[in-house]
Amino acid sequence: MTIQPGDTIPDIAIQVIDQEIRPAQTGALFAGRKVLLFGVPGAFTPTCSTRHLPGYSSHFGDFRERDITVMCLAVNDAYVMQAWAASQQTPAGLLMLADGNASFTRALGLQLDGTAFGMGLRTRRFALLAEHGVVRLLQVEAPGEFRVSSAEAMLAAIGK
Repeated sequence: MTIQPGDTIPDIAIQVIDQEIRPAQTGALFAGRKVLLFGVPGAFTPTCSTRHLPGYSSHFGDFRERDITVMCLAVNDAYVMQAWAASQQTPAGLLMLADGNASFTRALGLQLDGTAFGMGLRTRRFALLAEHGVVRLLQVEAPGEFRVSSAEAMLAAIGK
């Protein structure tokens, strides 16, 4: 079942990349703050690299002004996520979450079977806003689309 507004973010072990790679628990990452989490099917993939992550990098300051921590989730290993962040020149403080075994993705119910495309299990394209670990807003893209999970769409949905 897909996580919904009002649900608590599941507490799962994950790898966080913010300059360095470190283990963390999602419960602790989301506790005591507002978090904008966006999920992408994969690092270095076309839409993810040309539109999704760059949009959040460009608008990073807009989220910071609203006291929102921005995190990017993908079913990739931590070294791939670290290399992707470096190649995209993501701003310091934009946290990259490497969900190599898709444990967090499955716990959210936001998995995508990309087997037909040679990608295996991946994260669906989505964005959510959580406050103190509780989902307040969830935008999940229809297959092949990129509209409701963009940085611009989320800023419009969140407002000032």
